[in-house]
Amino acid sequence: MRSTHENRPVDPGDLSRRVAHRRTELGLTRKQMADRARLDPGFLEHLETNPVPVGVGTLTRLADALDTTVTDLLGGGRGVPAGAAPANARVQVEELDRAACWAKLVPGGVGRVVLRAPGGLAALPVNYRVLDATVVCRTAAGGALAGAAGDEVAFEVDRLDEAFATGWSVLLNGTLSVVSDQDAAQWFRQHADPDPWAGGRRDVWMRIKPTVITGRIIRPGGPSPAGSVE
Repeated sequence: MRSTHENRPVDPGDLSRRVAHRRTELGLTRKQMADRARLDPGFLEHLETNPVPVGVGTLTRLADALDTTVTDLLGGGRGVPAGAAPANARVQVEELDRAACWAKLVPGGVGRVVLRAPGGLAALPVNYRVLDATVVCRTAAGGALAGAAGDEVAFEVDRLDEAFATGWSVLLNGTLSVVSDQDAAQWFRQHADPDPWAGGRRDVWMRIKPTVITGRIIRPGGPSPAGSVE
């Protein structure tokens, strides 16, 4: 018999958006997701598009189906430094080839440009997109990023899964340049607009043409630690 606590609805907060985002991130259809979570597909569609209160049991099934935690689904990880979870005792580290690195970068998102600034090295977070094997972003005229045009820079993107203490990272080195051709800039606006979260006027288009690209991924299921007993 379930306790009263288990049946108590939980404030959904931004649960709808987080479930839909994580499902898309995993490449699951609503039908596949509903099957994994043992939920009706119609209910899942309603959940993803409306602030629906759900019980702890349903939250747990959703988290399991999405390979995450109830805390993360409810936004409990916001403001917590990434990588604080204990290390996974059984993982394997693999090098990513060039094609796999680009596959990780292509969805876009947030990365960091590492460049030389007047005060020393600086790592600037940017919203980016990938277009024709280059990384594109927008910045403000007169800013540090625009001022580094013509310099060699590094660009890094990573993703972590706190629940399994796994993740991946991709690092590329290349030349940062300003997109001065207005026709090209207009084409970028129509097809690859990174839409910076920081807001404000960011009318200068930048691109990084990589010369070197490398990556690594940490997967679960590596060999048992020495001396452990299965």
